[in-house]
Amino acid sequence: MSGKNMMWVILAVIVVTVGSSAMYYVDEREKAIVFQFGEIVRSNDKPGLHFKAPLINNVKYFDARVQTMDSDPELYLTREKKNLVVDSFVKWRITDAANYYTRLGGLASNARNRLAQRVNDALRSEFGNRSVQQVISGDRVEIMDVVRELTNEETASLGIEVLDVRLKRVDLDPDISERVYQRMEAERSRVAKDLRARGAEAAERIRADADRERAIILAEAEQKAQEIKGQGDAEATAVYADAFNRDREFYRMYRSLNAYRNTFATPDNLLVIEPDSEFFRYFNQASPPSVEPAN
Repeated sequence: MSGKNMMWVILAVIVVTVGSSAMYYVDEREKAIVFQFGEIVRSNDKPGLHFKAPLINNVKYFDARVQTMDSDPELYLTREKKNLVVDSFVKWRITDAANYYTRLGGLASNARNRLAQRVNDALRSEFGNRSVQQVISGDRVEIMDVVRELTNEETASLGIEVLDVRLKRVDLDPDISERVYQRMEAERSRVAKDLRARGAEAAERIRADADRERAIILAEAEQKAQEIKGQGDAEATAVYADAFNRDREFYRMYRSLNAYRNTFATPDNLLVIEPDSEFFRYFNQASPPSVEPAN
């Protein structure tokens, strides 16, 4: 190869090297900062191909994807001065690469430490203003939203944004939990005993009411039966009296015949009596006396 051709090859290599060093590419999942002699000259370029001064500018890249910071369980004091064990995590990302680099040194570990401190302070404040019941049941979503907003207010200058704060687990301190469970068990036992006592009292009252109603119904039925029987007896007596008054002799004979029938109904009956007794008055007569019509 001649010297002239070699010169062209060297020149082409230099041009390619200089040209490639004058370009840099920003991925959509990254944030980039352009430095010149250690000073930031540009940041937060949009994704795509960009140009810089070769050999003078250099580029640093930072992960702009959503990151998760999983915190260790912490103890927080509620308004009633009760400890709660809280396990939480935070979703965050870099929004301003320049602030992230200057305030945090561009290190994710520094960002996590600052976030953990801010979130911890916000959670401690929110838990301290609420009761255990509010924290466990109704206010969890509100607590997470408030903590996220408070943390963002304090971390915006760090070039990061908190997207979400989640409470994975909120439990009572183990020692307190045991006492709470014992108290709940005692309360449930007391309620169950009270309900059983009320049920027994109600059952006894129902039985007493039923017995009273039964006695009233039987008494009324007995009274009604006696009234009906009395009316029947009165009507029968009236019929007998009317018949007796109409023909007394016939009535006497009729009663005597009934007495004969009842006396001699079975062969075992034995009657010792004089033949001319009044009992055989109609029995001894050859023919019954004439019946006089009633006037």
